[in-house]
Formats: sequence, structure tokens, C-alpha cells
Amino acid sequence: MIRIGLLGASRIADKAIFQVLPLLNGFTVQAVAASNKAKAQAYADIYPINHVAENYQALVARDDIDVIYNALPPSEHAHWTIQALQHGKHVLCEKPFAMDATEAGNMVQAAEVSGKLLLEAFHYRFHPLFVEVLTLVQSGVIGPLLHLRGNFSVRIPYFAGSLRHEAALGGGAMMDLGCYPLHWVRTVMGSEPVVQSAGCIRSVTAEGGAQIDVTMQARLKFDNAVVADIGCSMAEHLSRMPDTSLVLEGQNGQIEVSGLITPHLANNIKLTTADTERQYSVPGHSTYYYQLLHLRDCLLGNAMPLTGGKDAINNMQLLDQIYQQAGLLSRGLCRQQRGRQ
Repeated sequence: MIRIGLLGASRIADKAIFQVLPLLNGFTVQAVAASNKAKAQAYADIYPINHVAENYQALVARDDIDVIYNALPPSEHAHWTIQALQHGKHVLCEKPFAMDATEAGNMVQAAEVSGKLLLEAFHYRFHPLFVEVLTLVQSGVIGPLLHLRGNFSVRIPYFAGSLRHEAALGGGAMMDLGCYPLHWVRTVMGSEPVVQSAGCIRSVTAEGGAQIDVTMQARLKFDNAVVADIGCSMAEHLSRMPDTSLVLEGQNGQIEVSGLITPHLANNIKLTTADTERQYSVPGHSTYYYQLLHLRDCLLGNAMPLTGGKDAINNMQLLDQIYQQAGLLSRGLCRQQRGRQ
């Protein structure tokens, strides 16, 4: 039995953990810790959790936990992930992995020293839909890639205390949403790009909005002159239905993909070549089901981790560079700036 400890009384754990557990054998939620014990207890009154820990430190120190699910704000990812690893726990850490590349490197180093598994929770990566996309690309059906376009946009309204609108906590559209299309194109290409340009629309409502990107666009250049344009937005005029789309243009055709984040609700692949046009969907459970399945397979020695490690560092490094190109500070520098005020 793989015993999970929850760092944070998070909303995402409902989808990522609790909705999945009835479908998978071999997991139990052993304990939860929140910003205070009363909050953790209220959370445990809703969900099936065996114990409530006094605080975060008490949770990572428990000897009856195998895996920590770190769903705290990004500003807390590095510290508590490293603490958990040093206490002999495996960690599934929510995206974005850290506040900047330096923190990501420290986290990966701690995992290497501890010998424990550290995965970044890019849940889309484990679903059969994305596996199918990679299979199509690698089959050569559309020929060598020339241009990639990825977008993740959805309405995320501002409210007081919103972590997505607080730079010092790791907020911003690129951190929360744009990290996905960045990871999509890197994974499809299997290599690292150079950031050619980036631009953003800044918040006019959020406190400290000068550093909050409501919308971000970036152009990346890979080897062989392959270009990727990625975008994201959490603007309030958008629909609450997310746009998660990826277009791959090759010499011999094109692949259009939608539904990458919630493929169990709806997804579509449109394959177009000179000879044919085909549209179909890929069946399966939620992305979170396959994420926990991959976690279990890695822990049992049946799979190699698909996220984390150098991949997580590189994604974070590119996020830092995109913010810099757009005239904004990395989220790590935003936190340092807040600390000096």
C-alpha cells in the first residue's frame, strides 16, 4: 500500500487524488497538513483521510507516509519538497515546479541525494491522448516538424488573496497556464529551444499587478529552424471553458489536438495530409488517473519517470527567460523583492 501525505488542503487534490483512488488499487491517503490544524481537520471531515498532522513539518516527518503530494503555492514548493525528500519521502510536486530554475535545481539535487522519486505533476503527459500525439509525430506521418503552436487560456478572475494574481507566491498566466504549452512543445521536440521573444499584458487589478502577466505570448526556436509559438491567458473576458490546443505543422501535413488537459471530457485529433483527413478521439480516464498510475509504476520499478529531474529544471529555466524577455521579473526575484519591502 502506497501511503500519501497531502501538503495543503488543496482543491486540486480532489481531482488529482480523491476522484482517482476508487479506480486504482494500492493507495491510501494517510494524512493531511494545512496552514493550521483546524483547516486540515475541516478538510479531513470532507475527504477520506486517516490522520491530521499538526503542521507541514509534522507531516513530512511522519514514518507512516511514503509519498508527499505537494499542492502548496509555488512559493512553497522548493522548501517543503526538499524537506520531504530529506525525510525519506517520495514527492509528487504540483506545477509550476518552483519559483525559478535555481530552486528547481536545488529540488532535483535533493532528490538525487536522497535517492527518492521526484515527479512534476504535468498530468497531461501520462494520458493516452498525448502518447498518441507523440506516436503520430514519431511515425513520420506529417514529415519533419516545421512549426508548433500551443495555447492554454481560461478565465481566472481576480479576487483578493488570489495566488494566481500574486507574483511573490508564483502567480501569473505563464506560471499557472503557460508552463503547459511550453512543456508540450519541448516534449514533442525532445530538445530544448531558445527564447526568441516574449510579450505580455499586465494586470491592472491585482495588487502588484505590474509583475502579473494576464496574457503571455512567446516564440521559441528549436534546432533545424523549427519555431514554436506558445500563448496563455487568464483574462476575465475569456470563457470558463479552457482552450487547450496544440497544432503541429510538418512538411507533409498537420496534426491539431484539443482537450489536452481534460481529455476524459472531450478531446480531438485532426490529422491532415495530402492524401487524407482523419478526425478521432482517444478514450481514457482523467489525466490524473494516469499520473497516479505512472507514480505507482515508477515506485515499483516498472517505469522511468517522465517528468522531474533535468526536464523540470529546463522548463523552469525557460519560464525565467520568457519572463525576462517580456520585461518582468522571474517569480523568484519577485519574492526576493517582496522580502526587501
